[in-house]
Amino acid sequence: MKKKLVFLTGAGVSAESGIRTFRDANGLWEQYPVMDVCSATGFARNPALVHHFYNERRAQLPTVEPNAAHRAIAELEQRYDVRVITQNVDNLHERAGTPPDHIIHLHGELMKVRALDNPALVYELKEPNLATTPETIIDGHHVRPHIVFFEEAVPMIEPAAEVVAAADIVVIIGTSMNVYPAAGLINYARRDARIFYIDPNPARVGERVTVIAEPATRGIVTLEKLLDEK
Repeated sequence: MKKKLVFLTGAGVSAESGIRTFRDANGLWEQYPVMDVCSATGFARNPALVHHFYNERRAQLPTVEPNAAHRAIAELEQRYDVRVITQNVDNLHERAGTPPDHIIHLHGELMKVRALDNPALVYELKEPNLATTPETIIDGHHVRPHIVFFEEAVPMIEPAAEVVAAADIVVIIGTSMNVYPAAGLINYARRDARIFYIDPNPARVGERVTVIAEPATRGIVTLEKLLDEK
């Protein structure tokens, strides 16, 4: 039986593909105050701006490719029972080959929208029709980005906690460990689980965690060597 290997991924795993983040130098916060475009209050106040912001993000996504870290995670499916829990809203894990049903998107999905009057109705956007506005109607419903805004609950946090609790190995990769509730998922790991943390500027973590202070694409290579040692 394959060991259960869970990846908790954040912006750092996609940064090397060229996807900009709010926290980077020259990041998105220099163009957009984060609470204006990524909060429930911001969406209620100016939905047109929020739609525009995510239209820009969607337009960029087809121009970037999964990097070596995304591909390595997908390839580990051959040796392990892999699950990915990601804070990222891009689809690079899927495009690298990780099955969609093995991925939990904690913060939503950029290429999807959902009905304003029924959150259970989710629609995937297809090229070339990637742009939406407050006037966009799909199947009779006005829609919004399928994103978990600040000030909203994270509906997939409980399923994610269950996945972490069942893991033999947990790998944190490319995340500041400062965004909650996602950062609290590590607390659900079993006492006997092996835990690795890949980040070029890692946050402080406990002695239980093996830190790999490298970017995602290099750190994943180091991880595989460490996994092969035991």
